[in-house]
Amino acid sequence: MGYQDIYSAWKTDPEGFWMEAAKGIDWIESPSRAHFDQGPAGEWFADAKVNACWNAVDRHVEAGRGDQLAVIHDSPITHSYRGITYRDLRDRVARLAGALRDKGVQKGDRVIIYMPMVPEAIEAMLACSRLGAIHSVVFGGFAAHELAVRIDDCTPKAIIAASCGLEPGRVVHYKPLLDRAIEEAKHKPEFCVIFQREQEVAELIEDRDFAWHSFQYGVEPAECVPVEGNHPHYILYTSGTTGQPKGVVRHTAGHIVALNWTMKNIYGIDAGDVFWAASDVGWVVGHSYICYAPLLAGATTIVFEGKPVGTPDPGIFGRIIQNHKVKVFFTAPTAIRAVKREDPACVYIRDYSLKSLKAVFLAGERADPDTVQWVEQNLNVPVIDHWWQTETGWAIAANPFGIEVLPVKHGSPSVPMPGYEVQILDEAGHPVPPGTLGAVTIKLPLPPGTLPTLWNAEDRFRKSYLTAFPGYYETGDAGYIDEDGYLYIMARTDDVINVAGHRLSTGAMEEVLSSHPAVAECAVIGVADALKGQTPLGFLCLKKGVDTTPEQIGREVVKMVRDRIGPVAAFKDTVVVDRLPKTRSGKILRATMAKIADGEEFKMPATIDDPAVLDEIREALKATGQATAGRA
Repeated sequence: MGYQDIYSAWKTDPEGFWMEAAKGIDWIESPSRAHFDQGPAGEWFADAKVNACWNAVDRHVEAGRGDQLAVIHDSPITHSYRGITYRDLRDRVARLAGALRDKGVQKGDRVIIYMPMVPEAIEAMLACSRLGAIHSVVFGGFAAHELAVRIDDCTPKAIIAASCGLEPGRVVHYKPLLDRAIEEAKHKPEFCVIFQREQEVAELIEDRDFAWHSFQYGVEPAECVPVEGNHPHYILYTSGTTGQPKGVVRHTAGHIVALNWTMKNIYGIDAGDVFWAASDVGWVVGHSYICYAPLLAGATTIVFEGKPVGTPDPGIFGRIIQNHKVKVFFTAPTAIRAVKREDPACVYIRDYSLKSLKAVFLAGERADPDTVQWVEQNLNVPVIDHWWQTETGWAIAANPFGIEVLPVKHGSPSVPMPGYEVQILDEAGHPVPPGTLGAVTIKLPLPPGTLPTLWNAEDRFRKSYLTAFPGYYETGDAGYIDEDGYLYIMARTDDVINVAGHRLSTGAMEEVLSSHPAVAECAVIGVADALKGQTPLGFLCLKKGVDTTPEQIGREVVKMVRDRIGPVAAFKDTVVVDRLPKTRSGKILRATMAKIADGEEFKMPATIDDPAVLDEIREALKATGQATAGRA
């Protein structure tokens, strides 16, 4: 069956479709039906009993594949790699779960995990799943205040952390950040487990902190605890517009059914294949596609501690694909752009054999056509942009590589996946014609694996996602669907700018700028204009070795926007900068840049990778006469 048949089968009989998908999971008590009309957005497989850790680990050992590698840790920063088999993983997870159980952690308790990219982070997630405890992974090295906010929101019984994280050329001291966060938080965890890394041994606080290995010494391994289908599996905090982070909840059964379905159908991954998502366990991609989905499928997953450039060079992706025989590679467009900027001719990666590689998937930021084409030309495999959110946990729209490869349209993440009925609505909530920019929404109910609510914040969940367009989930993105049913995500709704009454997508302008041969990366923001309301301003990062003047490049891209989008865009100004402000997951902080340009006060984004970049943006704007702002 092709994509159209499968999508139609879901639409005709969603209940039957998801009950069929549920057969890929081991149930302790099978669900009586798929969808339950309860909670603010519906629930899935709510009356079943299941355990996520059993499905991700134990069942593969029972099936005779215990000697297969489950996890490969590759750390170019420490020049080391190691493999963990499914049998080893089961034993390590059961032992850690047993130690947590002995200290009183049980079903329903929360556990915060604050760790770098080491296999122990995966083991901690799975150990919580084994007990029915609800894990909340906080990006390792996150500021103490942000960690404290999350401690107070989910009130963990325990925190599992590492002594440090490693960045190229520096050690990030986790333990002092953890101590400061616990001191600041009103809620105090009962105990902490600290994984001591050889690069830094942290000082432990007596009676509160336990070293990872001694904590587990001599304990009885824990068995898997059955949980209800609608039992919260984890909480993952995503930044909220109010500054108070939103705790996205994932229910257990829907999560594992949906993720298991995606591995075969979207990514084309079977048991024994090697899958690499170059993300971090602190982000949703790390939860879905470093930890749970590959293991549910019985594949081998890679935990990568490094960067796309600088560890040691832009060929690192090639080395890992070659050495570990990666079949499918998943990364963010921003990582590809970093490689492209350092190595425009893709010389480094060509040193490696990529014959195992069958596809590259991109997500996390809009994949501009130029970046996609650059990968296509240099790696000669399908390059699949797909679109999803922390809230959904898996792809809303994709090119279903495991079913069939549809014709690629550059700039589009292709078509909606089963479970998602995507509609483009105007501000009044009416559907718009094909090709018309509007709010991207999903008709309720949302499919399994998506968020059923926010942690202890159901009213906020309704207000954030369900009230703007009754009967629909509001994605917060703007875009359009073309005549062939392909979806185009053009910007966050906040990034659509209004120039003299014309609603224009910053993404469309960025697409034009990034196609200039000298431009490695770019961002377009709307700045306040007394006459037109807003006018666009383009920020350009140039490729290494470019000798054309910034003024000349500026003139050329202005002409390109005028030619391709038209004078209506009123695109006249560009600024060349060394780098763009980004979150740690690679999203460009356009709203903060716009506040600097407009001279408005702003709050430092909690997820920013390097705050110094904002000062660089301010100085670059000063040099061109644009307004500047202070920081709130």
